[in-house]
Amino acid sequence: MSTQKKYRTHIAVVASALALTGAVWGAAVLTRDDGGTPLAAGPGPRGGTSAQQDPANPAPVIPESIAHDAEAGGRTVNITIDDGPDPRWTPEVLDLLKENGVKAVFCMIGPQARAHPDLVKRVVAEGHKLCDHTMTHDTGMDKKPVAYQKRQILDAKKLIEEAAGGAKVEYYRAPGGAFTPDSRRIAAAAGMRPLGWNVDTKDFQKPGAAAIEATVRNELVNGPTILFHDGGGDRSQTVEALERVLPWLKEQGRPTGFPVRTRP
Repeated sequence: MSTQKKYRTHIAVVASALALTGAVWGAAVLTRDDGGTPLAAGPGPRGGTSAQQDPANPAPVIPESIAHDAEAGGRTVNITIDDGPDPRWTPEVLDLLKENGVKAVFCMIGPQARAHPDLVKRVVAEGHKLCDHTMTHDTGMDKKPVAYQKRQILDAKKLIEEAAGGAKVEYYRAPGGAFTPDSRRIAAAAGMRPLGWNVDTKDFQKPGAAAIEATVRNELVNGPTILFHDGGGDRSQTVEALERVLPWLKEQGRPTGFPVRTRP
């Protein structure tokens, strides 16, 4: 082989080796961070990679099924408060919860949350959880198109979280229980567990504080999640009933907690 031909062959081999090295290095950048942790492929920082995923702490999977149980199990009770926040009644409900050392889930209407961000922030600051109760409380939304359901749910979630200063909405409750497979799927995909109830106090009908209290006492055998309201009208009867119910629960050895989120 001539000297010139040998030289050309050597140059080709070197170039091929350099190209292979570059490809291997590039693949390493796409699949590992500086500490050797795998990174997901896709658009994002660090030369086309997405944000780092922590394999030790994966994002929780939220079931689409409707939750009725208490996360802590046992004799734990879930207090849930719907249709607020309301500037007249929500502060009174919060005061009672604080006096009795009770935590609750507040299922809020999007525009109400936007109108009263101070109350949303107080709910979060006092250790309660947030729940999406849609934009307009349309109890017929289960008969509406999927696109409508999606707007009702996701627009409300955005308004509530903005009012809360960034705290996450962890549950979704359909108005009047008008869940659909689509609405449950939309909520779960957005990180919100569909939330039902076991005891409907029917306080929105204003049957009297004694009747509301009696419903809780009689129907708690049905399950741990109790439905009250702090919005949508005069809630003086609800406040009066809570004054009696919360101490009674404590006397019965029924602590309060939060509904399940990640268990079926």
